[in-house]
Amino acid sequence: MAITSANQLELLQTAEAVAREKMIDPELVIQAMEDSLARAAKSRYGAEMDIRVAIDRKTGRASFTRVRTVTEDDLIENHHAQVTVKQAKSFLADPQIGDEIVDEVPPVDLGRIAAQSAKQVILQKVREAERDRQFEEFKDRKGTIINGAVKREEYGNVIVDIGRGEGILRRNEKIGREAYRIGDRIRCYIKDVRREARGPQVFLSRTDPQFMAELFKMEVPEIYDGIIEIKAVARDPGSRAKIAVISYDNSIDPVGACVGMRGSRVQAVVNELQGEKIDIIPWNQDQATFLVNALQPAEVSKVVIDEEAGKIEVVVPDEQLSLAIGRRGQNVRLASQLTGLDIDILTEAEESARRQAEFAERTKLFMDALDVDEMMAQLLVSEGFTNLEEVAYVEVDELLSIDGFDEGTAGELQARARDFLEAANAKAMENARAMGVEDSLVGFEGLTPQMLEALAKDGIKTLEDFATCADWELAGGWTTENGQRKKDEGVLEQFDMTLEEAQHLVMTARVMLGWVDPAELEKPEEDAPEDVEAEA
Repeated sequence: MAITSANQLELLQTAEAVAREKMIDPELVIQAMEDSLARAAKSRYGAEMDIRVAIDRKTGRASFTRVRTVTEDDLIENHHAQVTVKQAKSFLADPQIGDEIVDEVPPVDLGRIAAQSAKQVILQKVREAERDRQFEEFKDRKGTIINGAVKREEYGNVIVDIGRGEGILRRNEKIGREAYRIGDRIRCYIKDVRREARGPQVFLSRTDPQFMAELFKMEVPEIYDGIIEIKAVARDPGSRAKIAVISYDNSIDPVGACVGMRGSRVQAVVNELQGEKIDIIPWNQDQATFLVNALQPAEVSKVVIDEEAGKIEVVVPDEQLSLAIGRRGQNVRLASQLTGLDIDILTEAEESARRQAEFAERTKLFMDALDVDEMMAQLLVSEGFTNLEEVAYVEVDELLSIDGFDEGTAGELQARARDFLEAANAKAMENARAMGVEDSLVGFEGLTPQMLEALAKDGIKTLEDFATCADWELAGGWTTENGQRKKDEGVLEQFDMTLEEAQHLVMTARVMLGWVDPAELEKPEEDAPEDVEAEA
């Protein structure tokens, strides 16, 4: 096929037809044709030559040119595509480095192989343009709902026709009991859009919590308008879900608006999710109040929050325990996901027994350490004293506020507490020394004798050993494995050391050893552990 004998307008007509069919820019198709014709020309004139083709956008005429670049003498690598300044003077009046010499060459006749190669180049360019167009179209739709039709099923994954492309609904993103046939209409959440070797991939989901949130946004105009906000969503796909909502208009009930007249709005979402039961919960800034709401329909007697550990204890009446936990722990698990806290559920009887055990333990501690009778020890515990340090170093006025305590009694109690603590410190230091703790660690400010003893038991005996510790190894923390939060015990956690305190001690030790520039102490956030989830 010779370009000279072909209908030149046919190139433009072909480009228009291909662009219209693939829904891409005609300019991209023409550029692909130019690249393919240039490659065919190189196979005729030589691969070393720089042959370029330009197709006139109005007439369709293809012009073939050979380009040579003016290059410094010692940088010449390809004599077919480069010339020296001296050689260029035969073509240009005043040649400069970087100038181009353009000569028109005769058009080529495309043989069968060359024509096939040109066709492959055009198809490849068109495919790339089509992929770019698809990625650009769907990348901004991430996080939205899309309607499509089931195209086929591959190894449990459903391929969905979503208009100008395909999406994949993986089997772990399907609601358990759902089954699809080719041609079925399906509504999905666009979870991610990524470029991959075989083109852009649109990953769909029907189990993502945000899928339910987007469905509510479609059904509840107040959510779409921003009057009501969805603060948190937790799902057990196909079974049960909890959604927390808040209204920014005092005249609108967020729960009632989401439920709708006779449950019409929430029922539309339930039907889409194959009968998934949905609890709509009013969100509250107060964690305890929010948790009480999240554990509905169970009643809660008391909530105790441990902010440092990120845990929360909930006390429920004995008859409400099974309802609060739910079938296979579903209710408490969803409430935990909704609040972002670990939840321990206790019955009133269990909580009472634990408090009595703690009371008895502290009473015995004061009786043994202070050599007092049971009544006086119980008085101290009842007034909120939990350890000997509080008794030894508290203001005397606090002890005098206890009924029956005078200055003599308060002074004697404090003296006994200090004597006991000094003896315990001496014993702990003796044990630490016996286990090999060196002076460099003993003299390090911030560590008590009991802490030194605990460190020695864990094999930390020098300042260098201490400086290699991570903050969470000392203070403890939480890690997440397979979606489950796991407690990491800290060597000094029993002394109520926080992550911030542990981090400060470790960084101070590293500075003393010359491992870290003191300026880095001003940027503690850079040293935060990345692999440990520690919530203060």
